[in-house]
Amino acid sequence: MTALTLNRLAAVIPAAGVGSRMQSEVPKQYLRLHNHTILEHSAAALRQFNPSLPLVIALGAEDSYFASTSLAADATVRTVVGGSERADSVLAALEALDPDQFDWVLVHDAARPLLHSADLKRLMDRCQQAGCGGILAAPVRDTMKRGGPHIEQTVDRDRLWHALTPQLFPLLLLKQALCAALADGVAVTDEASAMEWAGQPVLLVEGRSDNIKVTRPEDLALAAFYLETQQ
Repeated sequence: MTALTLNRLAAVIPAAGVGSRMQSEVPKQYLRLHNHTILEHSAAALRQFNPSLPLVIALGAEDSYFASTSLAADATVRTVVGGSERADSVLAALEALDPDQFDWVLVHDAARPLLHSADLKRLMDRCQQAGCGGILAAPVRDTMKRGGPHIEQTVDRDRLWHALTPQLFPLLLLKQALCAALADGVAVTDEASAMEWAGQPVLLVEGRSDNIKVTRPEDLALAAFYLETQQ
C-alpha cells in the first residue's frame, strides 16, 4: 500500500445535510461560532498541518449559504453536489479526486469543529505505521442501555467506542468499498462501516472526547465553550 505522505493526501467534508435535529432555519454547518461558520472551523481543523490541503466539500443541491463563506474564495477548495445520504455525498467527493494525484483521504464531519492537532497527527502516524486506514474514536464511559421506551438490556461497555472523525483511508479502497456497499444496499453510516463490510482492517485510534459533533441545540453552546478554551 502506498505510504501516507502529506503531498498525496486530500480531504473530504460531506456537508449536504440540513441538520433537522438542530431545530434551526439555517443548516447546522452554517451556524456561527466566534464569527465563523461551523463548517469553516471544521475545515480549518483539518488543515492544521497543511493550510493548502486539497479539500472537496459535498453540498446540497439547493445550498445558498456556502457562497458567503471564506471557503468559497479558496482556490484549493472544490465543491460537488452531494446526495441524500452521507455515503452518497462522500462518494461524489471522492469521484472529484484524481487517484493519480492522491493516495489517501481524510473524511471529516462538517459539524465537528473541535478537532485537536495532536489527535490528527496521532491518526496519521498510526495509520502510516500500520499501513491501513483508521478512525478517531473515544472509549464509551457511560453505562449503555438498549431499548425504548423501556430498557431491554444493559450492554457491556467494554470494547465499545464512539466513532469520531476524521476517518483516514486509502482513496481507491474507500471508493471501491463505498460503491460496492451502496450497490448491495448496505447501510453505510460512516466510511469505516463500508471498509469493515469490504473486509478491510480499520484501526481504532483514541481521540479526545471533546471532539464533539454539533447535532442538537445544546451542543452549540458547548462547542463555543470548548472552542474558547482551545484558543
